[in-house]
Amino acid sequence: MDHALSAETLRSLRRVNVVGTSGSGKSTFSRRLAEILQAPHIEMDRLFWRPGWQQAPEADFLADLTAALDGPRWVLDGNYSRSIPVKWASVDAVIWLDYPFAVTFTQAVMRALQRAWRRQELWPGTGNRESFRQTFFSRDSILWWTIKTFAGNRRSIAALMTDPTHARIAFIRLTSRADAEAFLHSIASR
Repeated sequence: MDHALSAETLRSLRRVNVVGTSGSGKSTFSRRLAEILQAPHIEMDRLFWRPGWQQAPEADFLADLTAALDGPRWVLDGNYSRSIPVKWASVDAVIWLDYPFAVTFTQAVMRALQRAWRRQELWPGTGNRESFRQTFFSRDSILWWTIKTFAGNRRSIAALMTDPTHARIAFIRLTSRADAEAFLHSIASR
C-alpha cells in the first residue's frame, strides 16, 4: 500500500483517481500526473459545482461523471465517495495523498488566501470565487471543511483500500510531498 509498485504496474496506469482531504493538493498533483501520462485531467469539483455555488443534482453529477470517464485514459481528481460505483468501475489505481494534518491544513490556508486575494474563478463559467469572508468567517469555509473531514476521510479511505471489493485496484498511499515528488519522478522516467 505504498508507492513501491512494479515497473509493469507503473507502465500500465491508464485510469487513475487521486483522493485526499481538501487541501492535500489533489488538483495540483493530478494535473501533473495527467501531463506525464498524457491523459485528460478531470476535476470532480468542476462537474459538481454550478454557478452561484449551487450543487449539481445527483443524477446530473453522476451522468456528467460517467460521460467524462468514457475514455481509455484519464486522471480523476476528487473524493465524492457516493460516486465510487461510477468512478472505480474501470479505475486502474487510486492514489491517496495522505499528508499529516499540519501539512494539509497549511496548504488549504495558503490556497484559500491566494484564491481570495486573486478573486480567481475556480471553475470556468461558474463565477464561483472564494472570498476572505467565506474562507474565514463562514460555516461553509473550506478550512472548516478540512478540519471537520480530515480524520473521517483517513478512516474511510483506509477502509476502502482493504475492502476485498476493490482488490483489483492498485492503491498507492503517498504520505509526504517528497513521496509525491518521487512518485511523479518514477512515472515520468519510466
